[in-house]
Amino acid sequence: MAENNSKTDTSKAPKLPKTSPAPGARIAHAVAVISGKGGVGKSFTSSYLAVALARKGYKVGILDADITGPSIPFAFHVCGPTYGENGLINPVLSKTGIQIMSSNLLLDNPEDPIVWRGAMISTLIEQFYAEIKWDVDYLIIDLAPGTGDISLTVFQKIKLSSAVLVTSPQSLVSMVVEKSAKMAEMLSVPLLSLVENMAYVKCPDCGKKIEIYGHTDTEIGRRHGIPVFDQIPFDPNIAAAMDAGKIEELEVPYLDATVHAIIQQSIDQDNN
Repeated sequence: MAENNSKTDTSKAPKLPKTSPAPGARIAHAVAVISGKGGVGKSFTSSYLAVALARKGYKVGILDADITGPSIPFAFHVCGPTYGENGLINPVLSKTGIQIMSSNLLLDNPEDPIVWRGAMISTLIEQFYAEIKWDVDYLIIDLAPGTGDISLTVFQKIKLSSAVLVTSPQSLVSMVVEKSAKMAEMLSVPLLSLVENMAYVKCPDCGKKIEIYGHTDTEIGRRHGIPVFDQIPFDPNIAAAMDAGKIEELEVPYLDATVHAIIQQSIDQDNN
């Protein structure tokens, strides 16, 4: 049996040429939101990061890279069709001007499934990056769960400023999320923030935090040198806003540290 080496071997990661934005488009910084496991709140994290950055005056877009399970249009209550000009497709604009592109915006019926193999999905993701008329300071990329074709395409083909890793307190989830963290390291994508969703419930009477799924495990962050840690509690206002397509009306402080880190990192990168 081969010796188990816990250190990620980055030498085996293939390096491919990055896809460029379309002529006339502008993507200053791209941030991937990733998780090895579904159902941990990745799409909420992507959506609210975009909302929070837009409130600070930045031009923001969301590329919904979860091609077969898109949820971003639902959260923002936007629909297609999309329109193009001069060979480029215009992103759909949300109520507050957030630019959005998702596979669901291409369908006549948003409940129709997309039954595609990995190669076609990877091609569409590249097109969403390179053939959309983005004009953004920050492009938030909401990835599908896991470490398959979608994550590989985004990590290898898109120039990412950083990634935000979303998890929840369960041990099983942490184990699977660890795979995404190691994949990011293999492909030289900086992990900027660890976001733990469903971290606790706050008692409405005494304010005590009750950790339903157990004690917070921040070991992933320490092992991978992730500098920022945010927690999202069970908050019925989040589910209500997402379900009603009113994410832009929600105001919560849970991702403040991550938002600040994204902005500071972009300033540092622009000054270097």
